[in-house]
Parts: sequence; C-alpha cells; structure tokens
Amino acid sequence: MKKILVTGGLGYIGSHTVVELQKTGYQVVIIDNLSNSSLDVLEGITDITKTPPTFERLDLREKAAVSDFFKRNNDIDGIIHFAASKAVGESVDKPLLYYENNLNTLIYLLQECNAHNINNFIFSSSCTVYGEPDSLPITEDAPVKPATSPYGNTKQIAEEILKDTCSVSSLKTIALRYFNPIGAHETALIGELPAGVPQNLVPFITQTAAGVREQLSVFGDDYPTEDGSCIRDYIHVVDLAKAHVIALERLLSEKNKSNYEVFNLGTGRGSSVLEVVNSFEKTTGEKLNYKIVDRRPGDVISVYADTKKANEELGWKAQKTMEEALASAWKWELKVRENS
Repeated sequence: MKKILVTGGLGYIGSHTVVELQKTGYQVVIIDNLSNSSLDVLEGITDITKTPPTFERLDLREKAAVSDFFKRNNDIDGIIHFAASKAVGESVDKPLLYYENNLNTLIYLLQECNAHNINNFIFSSSCTVYGEPDSLPITEDAPVKPATSPYGNTKQIAEEILKDTCSVSSLKTIALRYFNPIGAHETALIGELPAGVPQNLVPFITQTAAGVREQLSVFGDDYPTEDGSCIRDYIHVVDLAKAHVIALERLLSEKNKSNYEVFNLGTGRGSSVLEVVNSFEKTTGEKLNYKIVDRRPGDVISVYADTKKANEELGWKAQKTMEEALASAWKWELKVRENS
C-alpha cells in the first residue's frame, strides 16, 4: 500500500482528495496547521471511508518541524500539496504572509523531497495564472499573465520553482490548474467551510439561503456576456479530487511525458453568476435574496477551461452537473447549520 502525504488535507479540496485516495487503496498521512480548517473534518473523512487517515498538526513554515516529520516518515511515495493561503483580497493586504506561507513551505517540502528521494509531487495550482485570457476556452499553452494579486503571483512563482527543480533533479511534478471548485461530498460529511465571510460564490449563495447572510451581491450585470454577469467554469469538488488521484497514478506508473506537466481542471463550460443563482433556486426550491451591485475591481469577464488535454492524456473528465454540485452544497449547508 503506497503512502501518500497530503498537505492541507483537512481543507476543502484536500479532504475530498483524501477520501478518494483512501477509496482507491492508498495509505494517507495528512499535515495541516488548522489555520483554515477544523479537526471535525478528520471525523468526516473517517465516517465516509471507515479508515482514519494519519494526522499530524504541523505548520509547514517551521523548517525544523518539517525536517523532523520527514525523518520520522521516510517511506512516503508521493506528495499532494494543497497547504496554502488562498484569499485574493487578504493577499493584497498581507502580501508577506502569502509569500511566506505559499512559497517558503513549498521550498521546505522540495528540500525534503531531495533529501529523502521522494519523486512524485502533485501541486495545487489555479487558473488565476492566466489572468484575463486572450481567447476562450483557455488551453494549457495560454500565456501566463502578470499576476493581479500576491495570491496569484505565489501560484506563478511556485510553478516556476517546481519547473526549475524538476529540470535538475529526479522530481516529477504535475501542476493542476483548477477553475472554480463547488459542491460537497454526497454524504454531507465534508464540504466547504469558509472562515468568516465567504470569498466564493456558492458558499455565499448557500449562506444567504440559510439566513446567515442577509443578501447576495452580484457584482455587475453590464459585462459583455449574455446576461451581463461574469462567467466562470464551476467544477464539482469530487470530480476535482478524483483528478488528483489519476494524476498521482500517472506519476507512480511513470506515464508522464516530461518531469513537469500542467493540466487544466474544469468542465469546459462557462456559467454566469446569474445562471448559478437561477440554477440554485430551481434545484433547491429556495428563493435567494440577491441584488445587482457595482462591478468588483479586478474581476475577469469570462474564464473557462479547454479540458482536452486532461480528458485525453489523463483520461479524466468532469462527470457531475451544476445541479448535483448545488444540491450537495445546499445539503452540506443545512448540515452545518444543524450542528452549529
């Protein structure tokens, strides 16, 4: 049974990926500092899979602690690296926190990979690296634009660090550029639990429907799109999690074509903000209190993935619908409220 380290494994995407890894038969070790997650998630994972993953509370910014972890766990076959700060607005206010948390931690991990001959690395990247695209859908060959936030910049720099490391070592990396993950596990035992005010659309929708937020703001209805609202590619988090397992298996079975590969993970279809709002109302029967407000600075008009490379080379395709994602997000929200 291969042993996989998942950093940030109690976070939103990390926890769903741990479930899929365990279902596939991997032994999972989670590192998380609980800065944006909760120990309850560990219980949720265990309830779903009937197997408790090994968990260690550890801050990857502490180099000595990272080194000590790898001395004690020198039989790791691969790493899936999620642990990072991810709020765009916060990154603008606290750039140094983001550079330290998203880059130093990666460097410390890679140093340990070199020291312990760990050669399989999956990196959690983002479609943020593309900025405002020149053409749609976005392929992996689209130019990486100057970042509009320190968060976006950390993803670009991290990819460069990985590429440079792969070129001079035995490290093999797949960077997965996510579009917009939504939804929750069908059991409603794990899901997205944002700290404070949600930065993403769907948790804001579910919290508004549950009465936690008074009103949902739709930022702009005068964009050059069919209904005037921004367009994004929303992918079910379980589909996203499954892609990580497939990418890892590509490296473990040495099917990668080069030491550093990049794949877009999305549905290949764009949905506008108002489409998502309407779909939520239709799927759940809940009326949403929303209001059109001014555009938000820095919002890209339209972004959706060309998924051909992931479909053909990874043999992975998003399966779940927008309706399934929204229904699962609402089921999760109701469970959270019930327990709070």
